[in-house]
Amino acid sequence: MVTGLREQLDAYGAAAHLVTVGAGGRPHVVSVVVEADGELLRTTAGRTSAANAAANPTVTLVWAAPPGEAYTLLVDGRAEPVDEQLLVVPTRAVRHRVVTAPGDGPSCITIL
Repeated sequence: MVTGLREQLDAYGAAAHLVTVGAGGRPHVVSVVVEADGELLRTTAGRTSAANAAANPTVTLVWAAPPGEAYTLLVDGRAEPVDEQLLVVPTRAVRHRVVTAPGDGPSCITIL
C-alpha cells in the first residue's frame, strides 16, 4: 500500500462508512471498522453490502474529518466479498475539504 495512504489511515482511525451500490443502482451506506492488511483493506460485510459488492465491486470508504480538521478521507476501491468480509484493493484516495472548514485550502488533495 502506498505509504501516504497508510499514514492517512493511521491518522483517521479504523471507523469509516462503506458505500456500495447494488445491481439496481441503489446505494447502501453502513458504518464499518477498516483494517489495513498489506495492499488490502479489510472490513466486515453484511448481506446487503456483500451482495452489492458481488454485483458491483466498485466501493467507496469514507472517513469523517476528525474534530478540528478540514478534510475527510475518501478511498475508492474494488471489493471482493470473502466469507463475512470485504477485501478492498484501493484504486484512488483523496482528502476532500469539508464545506464548513474555516480558512483557505485546496478542495481536494490526492493521496493515491
